[in-house]
Amino acid sequence: MTPIVAFNFIVGTLFGLCFLYQVVFFLIGLFHGEVKLPPARKQHRYAFFIAAHNEEPVIANLVKSIKQQDYPSELIDIFVVADACTDNTAQAARDAGAIVYERNDLARKGKSWVMDYGFDRILSEYPDTYEAFFIFDADNLLSPNYVSIMNDAFDQGYLALTSYRNSKNFGSSWISAAYATWFLREARFLNNARMICKTSCAVSGSGYLVSSKIVEGMHGWDFHTLTEDIQFSTFCAVHGVRIGYAPAEFYDEQPVTFSASWKQRMRWTKGFYQVFFTYGGHLLKSIVHFRRFAAYDLMMTIAPGMLLTLISILANGTFMLVGSLSHGFLATDRELGMCFGSILMTLLYMYGTFFVMGLLTTVVEYRHIHCKQKWRIITNLFTFPLFMFSYIPLTVAALFLKVDWVPTPHEVAVTLDEVMEGAQ
Repeated sequence: MTPIVAFNFIVGTLFGLCFLYQVVFFLIGLFHGEVKLPPARKQHRYAFFIAAHNEEPVIANLVKSIKQQDYPSELIDIFVVADACTDNTAQAARDAGAIVYERNDLARKGKSWVMDYGFDRILSEYPDTYEAFFIFDADNLLSPNYVSIMNDAFDQGYLALTSYRNSKNFGSSWISAAYATWFLREARFLNNARMICKTSCAVSGSGYLVSSKIVEGMHGWDFHTLTEDIQFSTFCAVHGVRIGYAPAEFYDEQPVTFSASWKQRMRWTKGFYQVFFTYGGHLLKSIVHFRRFAAYDLMMTIAPGMLLTLISILANGTFMLVGSLSHGFLATDRELGMCFGSILMTLLYMYGTFFVMGLLTTVVEYRHIHCKQKWRIITNLFTFPLFMFSYIPLTVAALFLKVDWVPTPHEVAVTLDEVMEGAQ
């Protein structure tokens, strides 16, 4: 066995062993179905927290979808923090029925700082009022039974919960369709499977619940990386706090252009690096000393797996180049052929894996896909792997480039009924 063959074998085996558990999760999500929750014994009191920066086109629709919940309205309050807005976000939220705080701190930008500010005010002005907080982005919409289903899960004693993240603009472009597929897969085949296996889930972006006990213990919000959501999830995994999942559905607006997607995912990737380098040692300790599978799961989630793939491709490519220039001294034609085959098989394996992932997600979750353009659903099966391939250069770029928090503009101002009809 030549060194490059041994290298390829080690990398392939390591990658397969590390992520084999996600194949198991996929099979559980595929054959077990959706998790079932026992009915709640009590209706708890909640506050919705919404961070908003120039969200005038969409904020009212979110507030209205919260107001239309099949849950006692006296047990729900809605707080919107209009952060450094230059439009009419604050007034639009007030007119829709929300309690609005206006913040203009340009030095501390980002959703996490808005959450810290808002929670501090709520805890001060409404002490001992709410049992938990729902965290949402201004572009979201909720299904009418969202709070009722989340209440069933919260009543089981969870300190944090995540929910079913769907998309309100699947058909806008191949980019938005790819995002939607990824989040459908995350809900059904990751968090749903984690819940069935009684391990901890992970919150993502918005559409999650945090107990007031956690917020009060932090005196606000104490997670300030570029991905405060995954930082919170990792913190919970390290400290043995189990995050639950409920199949309560909400809808999220996805970027439409590759440029907007690149900026957003660059921030996510950089944030994953921040969390990995901050919590990697703590996660490893939790895995080794406390045998917490949730810690291992989060370690694999934030670890730069695409970087390992890139290293493999670069190693084989470098061996091919140097071997070719040596005219047979360092590598035989057979070895060069094996390197080329390794690169080709890696790319084909990745494409095939993502294609199957997208296909099964589309088939199993088809009733959750709201798109008038049926051809978009089909073409997405082939473009979804290409979208995932773009994480390879992202993984490298995020290592070296400085990334700042930049808000993602939201312009898909549709109602829940329009989403159900497949509006773009």
